[in-house]
Amino acid sequence: MPDYIKRPATQPQQDAPEVARTVDEMLRRIERDGIEAVREYSRRLDDWDPPSFRVGPQEIEAATAEVPTELREHIAFAQEQVRTFAEHQRQTLTDLKVETQPGVVLGHRHIPVGAVGSYVPGGRYPMLASAFMTVLVAKVAGVERVAACAPPWQGNGVHPAMLHAMSTSGADEIICLGGVQALASLAFGIEDVAPVDMVVGAGNVYVAEAKRQLFGRVGIDLLAGPTEILVIADAGADPELVAADLLGQAEHGPTSPAILVSTSEEIARRVMQEVDRLLESWPTADVAGVAWRHHGTVAVVDDHEQAILLANEYAPEHLEVHVEEPQLDVYLTSLRNYGSLFLGAEATVAYGDKAVGTNHVLPTARAARYTGGLWVGKFLKTATYQRLTPEGTRCVAPSVAAICDAEQFEGHAVTARMRLERLRDGVRRRDLQATPGD
Repeated sequence: MPDYIKRPATQPQQDAPEVARTVDEMLRRIERDGIEAVREYSRRLDDWDPPSFRVGPQEIEAATAEVPTELREHIAFAQEQVRTFAEHQRQTLTDLKVETQPGVVLGHRHIPVGAVGSYVPGGRYPMLASAFMTVLVAKVAGVERVAACAPPWQGNGVHPAMLHAMSTSGADEIICLGGVQALASLAFGIEDVAPVDMVVGAGNVYVAEAKRQLFGRVGIDLLAGPTEILVIADAGADPELVAADLLGQAEHGPTSPAILVSTSEEIARRVMQEVDRLLESWPTADVAGVAWRHHGTVAVVDDHEQAILLANEYAPEHLEVHVEEPQLDVYLTSLRNYGSLFLGAEATVAYGDKAVGTNHVLPTARAARYTGGLWVGKFLKTATYQRLTPEGTRCVAPSVAAICDAEQFEGHAVTARMRLERLRDGVRRRDLQATPGD
């Protein structure tokens, strides 16, 4: 059993019922009243009420001009990394066509979703990289239309660098709206922006609840809660690096869990000391410190096997493994529940979050037990088809009819037997037509 030398001071809270009620009321009103309701919520919540919420080409050009050349180059580098990895992923998804019985051809096609709405969060921080993950990857998948939404930044429209990132990632339409009203506008349509088929992207509890309530009306990627990190560290780990990585994720918000699992009590305690030391000058200590104090966990285990068992139980969003090189492959093959895995001390979560090429929209709250994160395949519908010849009907129809009879689906059985009878009648007609000439 793990020995916990630090436990969370508070347990994660379930979303309050008032959040669900508020979101439900907002969605119903926006669906009923349209742009008038959107404007009222935008004025009240974001102090934002432009003549049009849609961002035009001139605004995009002006924003790009504000972005320093060096930053534009870094954005382009990150986009190319994400694009390259997504293209390689797409190549693994091939269409299928197989003849399973004589005259029975089955297959599937990977069909892109028609229109995707990307929510790019920007309330606390201007999240440039979210555009790469949700807009660019959708375009690689072949999505014809991507409408991107981002909240106003300090009352002046979309943050310039975010707007540049959204545009150069391939957004076909850009809307400056935040929160529930943004998700509703994507799902229901707003101004000259038509409704989308799927909404993706992270956000606060209201955005997550809006996605939950809209699911079914539109598709979604996943329901994301506060971001999480779990670090596995052995006796050879660098305590300062581990501490920095824990705090680096904790800065996302005061409810973000940061978990250390170590096979060495000495390293675990040194990491805790390093966390305290780093917090003295950490640039976002006001947020990261609260998250660590209230939601930080430190557990000591006996060996690698226990570390793997505990990590699989936590099923964290981000999972870093700081162990000796020969053990990394063991972790790679044995770890099963995580959003994204970072192997070795050089693979920090920040790389995956921003520019290494993998996607940062990942499952939280133990959802990694049953789903992965956003990737090119999420934007594709794997749709099956079947094509049969008369020979195929002779092979399949008897079993279909018998199963339908057993299920008391007599109408289904009729459709199978009707085809068999027509084939038999056709054979008899051909035989009769052939007889006079014999």
